[in-house]
Amino acid sequence: MKTGFVAIGIGTVVIIFGVIFMLQGESIVGPSTSFMYSNPQWITNGQLIVLGGIIIFVSSILISLRHPKS
Repeated sequence: MKTGFVAIGIGTVVIIFGVIFMLQGESIVGPSTSFMYSNPQWITNGQLIVLGGIIIFVSSILISLRHPKS
């Protein structure tokens, strides 16, 4: 059970980082001196990171439901 919660937490953190990277790429968050600020490549990178986080999150929930005692 603890492993599932750890994986859910990791997925959540990855999603949060992806959203932050997207917002920096869109010039909404972060210092203007950052290499990610106003950089369209980081919008794409952030979206891919969010997608990876969602995959981790959903997979860990499905694994936790399938194996409740592990």
